[in-house]
Amino acid sequence: MAKRSRKNHGTAFKAKVALEAIKEQQTLSELADRFQVHRNQIAQWKKQLLDRAEEIFAKEKASDNDPGVKELHAKIGRLAMENDFLSVALGRIGDTSAKR
Repeated sequence: MAKRSRKNHGTAFKAKVALEAIKEQQTLSELADRFQVHRNQIAQWKKQLLDRAEEIFAKEKASDNDPGVKELHAKIGRLAMENDFLSVALGRIGDTSAKR
């Protein structure tokens, strides 16, 4: 008897199957036959989708508060200038010929 390889289903496929299960137009057994997946796996995907559906909208709201790319580039520029200035200043302090 040949060993059957494990199937790795993509996220789009899982979402499609879970949505079909949520619609409840077909039983889990019918969906299992249709998509060639065990009915327990479909039930698990359905549960995951229902449990984590709130996260989808929470992430969307959080991304509105994130700083823009231009702001981040400006901050990087300021920090780079500060680092350059401080490295020069520290070089002068370490130099023994510098005036005090």
